[in-house]
Amino acid sequence: MNNFTFYSPTKFVFGKDTEAECGKLVREFGGKKLLLHYGGGSVVRSGLLDRVKSALDSAGITYVELGGVQPNPLDEKVYEGITLCKEHNIDFILAVGGGSAIDSAKAIAMGALYDGDFWDFYSGVLAPTKALPVGTILTIAAAGSEGSDSTVITQKATQLKRGSGGDCVRPRFSILNPALTQTLPAYQTACGATDIMAHVFERYFTTTKNVETTDRLCESVLLAIINEVPKVMANPDDYDARANIMWAGMVAHNNIVGVGRNHDWNSHNIEHELSGLYDCAHGAGLAVIMPAWMTFVMKHDVMRFAQMATRVWGCDMDFSNPETTAIAGIKAFRNFLHAIGMPINFAELNAHAEDIPTLADTHSVGDGQTGGFVALSKADIIKIYELAVEATL
Repeated sequence: MNNFTFYSPTKFVFGKDTEAECGKLVREFGGKKLLLHYGGGSVVRSGLLDRVKSALDSAGITYVELGGVQPNPLDEKVYEGITLCKEHNIDFILAVGGGSAIDSAKAIAMGALYDGDFWDFYSGVLAPTKALPVGTILTIAAAGSEGSDSTVITQKATQLKRGSGGDCVRPRFSILNPALTQTLPAYQTACGATDIMAHVFERYFTTTKNVETTDRLCESVLLAIINEVPKVMANPDDYDARANIMWAGMVAHNNIVGVGRNHDWNSHNIEHELSGLYDCAHGAGLAVIMPAWMTFVMKHDVMRFAQMATRVWGCDMDFSNPETTAIAGIKAFRNFLHAIGMPINFAELNAHAEDIPTLADTHSVGDGQTGGFVALSKADIIKIYELAVEATL
């Protein structure tokens, strides 16, 4: 196990009707005038936004609203939020929604205290060191942004989807009410579950040895998702299953399952080009890319894939040919994704093989290599996209 520092200061308030506590929590963390940042449709139709405003009013918190965040959040909304923060002397940002609203809020929080272009933090020019405090009210279990130090934004003009982050953007508090996810369409639930699993797998596939504790933590989160997601597909109002999925989403990405080991993140980076170009759901893109990545890199460490197959998917271990077990585990993963309604190849994602050169050219690897499990070249990334085109059950 590698040396590590684990820092996760977010205060989590979990359970039914906890959004009513948002005003008190904003005050607890020093907020007096906030930017209320959200998407649109569902938070308005469900009455959640009105309940949040009522709680803020009761706590004497003044606020400026900025709605309209879309999936795969865009830089133009971030610029709008930065301008509002500076014009109104905002001292706190409250994001209401899923990972898109939270990621956008984090970007605004960084940009509001920076005199240059916030995109500098996403292009690799600068690492953020300060940001306005952020709180969240989560409505979708998926991205894990409610507990993480990371954020992803798409630059509209170039269609580049890039990440940034640091401890300065970890939320001060996050309100997690599983009941808020009960109205989600099955497709969004499945996309969220896929993203959660991908966050775990990006940590699970590691070259670091002797990490049994975090291996087992990873496996337990994956098993919880495998067990709970079919329940909410059958009964969307299963609060207990929703609760387990929501907490799994946070645990998967605040890095408690990733300490002491190197990570990979190639599948995420390869997928970002898909959702940047096609504006597809991130989880759907991961469902197509991650099994293809697994297939391509499996021989690098067959026994780790065989471990996944036996411990997570219940496959029998073929000691005479571990590769057979490893392949069975990847197949079981793809079958699970298909069973919950996820696409498994380019065609089902409405992606196009002829765009592979463009996808590879815009990938942040450039002409070098990227990845912590297996370093991939541009040619390797092209092969992974090609495997994603050809994938079948």
